[in-house]
Amino acid sequence: MKTAIITGANGFVGSAVMRELLQHDYQLYALDREGCNNNIPNDPRVKFFPCELSDLSALIKKIPSLESALFFHFAWAGSAGSARADTALQLQNAQWTVDALRVAKQLGCSRFLCAGSIMEHETIAAAYTQGNRPGLAYIYGGGKVIAHIMCVSVAADIGIELVWPEITNAYGVGEHSPRMINTTIQKCLRGEAPQFTAGTQNYDFIYIDDVARAFRLIGEKGKPFHEYLIGSSSARPLKEFLLEMQAAVAPELPFHFGNIPFTGTNLPLSRFDCSNTEHDTGFRAEISFAEGCRRTMEWWKSQEACKK
Repeated sequence: MKTAIITGANGFVGSAVMRELLQHDYQLYALDREGCNNNIPNDPRVKFFPCELSDLSALIKKIPSLESALFFHFAWAGSAGSARADTALQLQNAQWTVDALRVAKQLGCSRFLCAGSIMEHETIAAAYTQGNRPGLAYIYGGGKVIAHIMCVSVAADIGIELVWPEITNAYGVGEHSPRMINTTIQKCLRGEAPQFTAGTQNYDFIYIDDVARAFRLIGEKGKPFHEYLIGSSSARPLKEFLLEMQAAVAPELPFHFGNIPFTGTNLPLSRFDCSNTEHDTGFRAEISFAEGCRRTMEWWKSQEACKK
């Protein structure tokens, strides 16, 4: 039986990857904080281990040697909201990622995968553009960049395969964070007309089920010391996505563009190219943005109904 260890197993991406791996007959070791296991599947192939990121080394005595296992590291404190600007926390996240990498090696895992981000590239572009004044959200991106650089060097030194998937923008059923898709859907449910930037910056979104499948395929087939972008293969200006969303979930509401200033960095469409991922792993997104938005809208409706 194939085996995998997953940190942040109770989170949005971690729990989705767990469900995907179970569908392909994996035995799983799920790691998350004490009491954080409500999203972890109730399956005899899953063993839950409460664990703090600051104490990952304790796993070495709790989990048997797992030769050829995959280690998926999704745990990352402060991935949304104001904590993205917490410099100490984001630096600590990078160190915890390296700690997880070393633990993976000591447990006998064959390869280590982290939830990288397209924002790594955006952060570098924002920080190294003369005269630019990056926003505080790039502190989170900087943490991902630091983790990536340190892990690549440490993995080469200790002899474990590092594979670095980079998510564009995951969304979908199960995510409660205050990110754009969720806040826009919530406004639509309240009958409020959402406001955005002009939406000319290039963007991409990928539904959570596709994200989970991509991580499995990259874990199984990706080349060591390679980056793999996880996206829809249909990146385009943000406004085009949002108009597709409007047509799918709120055709009666106006979407206003240009009322909010854009202070980020616009990456070229070439940066969203997923051809290497498709070539090496066979992955290609299957769920359209409109369909993903409809599914997410229906889920949020059910969440609101449960509160009544």
